Amino acid sequence: MGKKKNEKESTENGQAEAAEQEVLEQENVEAGELSEENETEESDDSSELQEMKDKYIRLLAEFENYKKRTFKEKLDTINTASRDTMLAILPVLDDFDRAKQVSEDESTTESFTEGVELVYQKLHSTLKAKGLVAMESTGQPFDSELHEALTEIPAPSEAEKGLIIDTIEKGYTLNDTIIRHAKVVVGK
Repeated sequence: MGKKKNEKESTENGQAEAAEQEVLEQENVEAGELSEENETEESDDSSELQEMKDKYIRLLAEFENYKKRTFKEKLDTINTASRDTMLAILPVLDDFDRAKQVSEDESTTESFTEGVELVYQKLHSTLKAKGLVAMESTGQPFDSELHEALTEIPAPSEAEKGLIIDTIEKGYTLNDTIIRHAKVVVGK
């Protein structure tokens, strides 16, 4: 009976070990599935994190571009803000130039007094400081981007063909932007 009891115990122990082994294998399989799920979740989290980083970098770059663009627009606005005022002053400046030319003509009795000369110089220097520059046209080659041809006349010499013979109205630039084209007479 002792033998049967030992055999019975060993069979039970073997079955218990087999059951235990089966439970361990089941736990290992489940743990493997869980680790695969964890790896999948980690890779999903990692790709989601990378995607969020990319979105952040793109958003930051877009914001920097926005700041640069608005700064440039603001600078352009500041540079051309006085354009309307300058355009309104140009006819007065033209009249001043004509008066000066008339006073310099020796056949006239008109004179440009010293005070008026000082005002003339001060006006020109102030406008130049604000970015207004008169374009030199007479004697230059005609350029349709800078000049407006009012008429063409026969050139006095062969060398003056295609050149500007006379400037009727000066052209002006404000901060390197043309605000008025020069009105000229071109030799042909």
